[in-house]
Amino acid sequence: MSEEFEQISIKPGFMKHNGGVLFRTVSETEYEFKTTINENHLNAANITHGGYLSALIDAGAGTAAHRASGNSPCVTISLDLKFIGASRAGDEITGFTKILKKTKTLIFLFCELRCNNKIITSASGVWKILKVKPSNLGPGG
Repeated sequence: MSEEFEQISIKPGFMKHNGGVLFRTVSETEYEFKTTINENHLNAANITHGGYLSALIDAGAGTAAHRASGNSPCVTISLDLKFIGASRAGDEITGFTKILKKTKTLIFLFCELRCNNKIITSASGVWKILKVKPSNLGPGG
């Protein structure tokens, strides 16, 4: 679908403060997002903090759930993460999200973060589709 990444329209807050995320739709069930790691994202070991990677997946996969739901607001019910590798300041992180199943009220998905062609984090999650009219409010309403 979209060949170019777009800046996710995020209201002032956590992810905007953390540098923002670029996002694109690949197909009805596949989405990609990316960002570049900066010094603020590092932990004491000088690698990307797991909390930041968690927030990045929550924002990127949450946007995928939002798009897959027809732009209804969605909220995270569960997110199971596996930290597999590391990244450092200056590295570009790309997220790949696959919608596994969509019901009237839930979206099940899988997501991987990659850096330098290596998986650094994988996650599976469930998002709740809120029962409100479709909107442009963005991920999480």
